[in-house]
Amino acid sequence: MTFEQITENDKLWAVRYDGCLDNVLDTILDQWNDVAWLRDFFKTNFEDLTSYFKITDVNQAIYDTIEDSEQLQCLIMDIAPDANLDEIFRPLENSRTSEILLGKEKARLHNTPRHASWLRIYAIKLEPGIYVVTGGAIKLTRTMQEREHTLAELARMEKVRSYMLDNNIIDKDSFDDYMKEL
Repeated sequence: MTFEQITENDKLWAVRYDGCLDNVLDTILDQWNDVAWLRDFFKTNFEDLTSYFKITDVNQAIYDTIEDSEQLQCLIMDIAPDANLDEIFRPLENSRTSEILLGKEKARLHNTPRHASWLRIYAIKLEPGIYVVTGGAIKLTRTMQEREHTLAELARMEKVRSYMLDNNIIDKDSFDDYMKEL
């Protein structure tokens, strides 16, 4: 795995997993704008879509996803020097109240007009304001443990976190040192 700089201010990075052509952020944003991929996803997960969100029209789900994806991309890619990613990313565990070393975080849209956004971007927090994106998912259930695709995102987050710890990456300084050694 490698890490790619997303914003010029070094606040946002993304993992490029071995064997992948793009970094994971580009991959999920492409998926969330791919009508054929979305149609297949929502048909496969139709029961979750209808039971949790009460949406029975796959075309509406596709439209909502593309619209939310564009808004989330604008929000997360804001490269203004004073942009604060800490306002976007929150602890993965809703009950977590304190900072932890290389915390697992999630980003999502809030206050969407139609329904709660089901799009999630997952990241490891190096330190306040600095994140490494590990993946993303369309979360249609209450917990990530309920479905294979969100459970896989949990596993990827842990894999990246373990990789960082194994390579003595614990903050931005050690991350910079690691990147210089490559």
